[in-house]
Amino acid sequence: MRRIRLIPENTDIPFLRVHRLFFAISVILIIGSLALISTKGLNFGIDFEGGILIELGTNKPANISSMRATLGNLGLGEVSLQEFGSNTEVLIRIERQEGGAEAQQAAITLVRKALTDDLGGEFNYRRTEFVGPKVGAELIQAGIIAIVLSIALMLVYIWFRFELPFAIGAIIALIHDVMLTMGLFALFGLEFNLAIVAAILLIVGYSMNDTVVVYDRVRENLRKYKKMPLIELLNVSVNDTLSRTVITSLTTLLALAALLIFGGEVIRDFTIAMVWGVIVGTYSSVFIAGSTLLYIKPVRNKSVEKAGFGAAERTQAVESVELEEDEGLKKFANLPSVPDEGGDEVGGSKTERNKSRSNRKAALARKRKAKRRKK
Repeated sequence: MRRIRLIPENTDIPFLRVHRLFFAISVILIIGSLALISTKGLNFGIDFEGGILIELGTNKPANISSMRATLGNLGLGEVSLQEFGSNTEVLIRIERQEGGAEAQQAAITLVRKALTDDLGGEFNYRRTEFVGPKVGAELIQAGIIAIVLSIALMLVYIWFRFELPFAIGAIIALIHDVMLTMGLFALFGLEFNLAIVAAILLIVGYSMNDTVVVYDRVRENLRKYKKMPLIELLNVSVNDTLSRTVITSLTTLLALAALLIFGGEVIRDFTIAMVWGVIVGTYSSVFIAGSTLLYIKPVRNKSVEKAGFGAAERTQAVESVELEEDEGLKKFANLPSVPDEGGDEVGGSKTERNKSRSNRKAALARKRKAKRRKK
């Protein structure tokens, strides 16, 4: 049975040849995201802004337009309604009222009375929540700390797993993904709440996983092709991992598409954030993470040995061990020849014995080099 391949074998797409173009596009998008966030701002949900949240159920399909008109006449400020899972469940959000807990409770009572009097239906109030401004500010601070701390820990991990140039490239790619995701939410006014903070953290992890796969192949090729130009080496590495990157992204997007279609309004914004994050994360792994190594160049012609934090592999400047200085090879070379039964040394003449010994030394040297490459 013939296998179907999304990406042909031995692709040679010149991604790194046009890296300046994609750098320019990314810089423009990041500047645009910052401009939108600073001018238009993010549409913070009740988690961050504070306010009243009421979840209710009805006996028949809810008339959202009539309910919106009724609550809009109460003078409670911004009121938003949306179906919650099915057409018999409604989620009502009301902005925080001036005053303390008494003012919020009065607003909740007023909403219940208006819905019962004007619409005359029976409502089942399943959840009523109020988030104060202090709690909202604390949640904003906690969300920022979570995102910054996760990126910082990723920097440390990549630093010890590879080396500093790789870590800097990975962090640039992560900041790129986070900024573009927040810019999308600012552009379309999507609600930014705690669920979106969780989505951003997931995007950071997904993008880092993709970047590590590319960087691992780059490191392997740095040892394999020591004289290849860096731009060609990076291009080979990206093409080597392209099939894995595309298949992983597509399978993730299939699952997210199902959530977007069938998940309902409750997780719609979360799913949109994840879909966008997978797209920009794949883009940054191919065009940003690798391209930064052209400017922050890793040191080449290095061996790898166990060192550093947690015995992680870290590239260090270790000169190649000369075979003549290797103790094991010295002992092997100094072994006396074994005489045969007739008293002659095995191997015939002295020239032949020396040639055989040189061949064994060369074979042993090749094995040692192969082991170093595997490590």
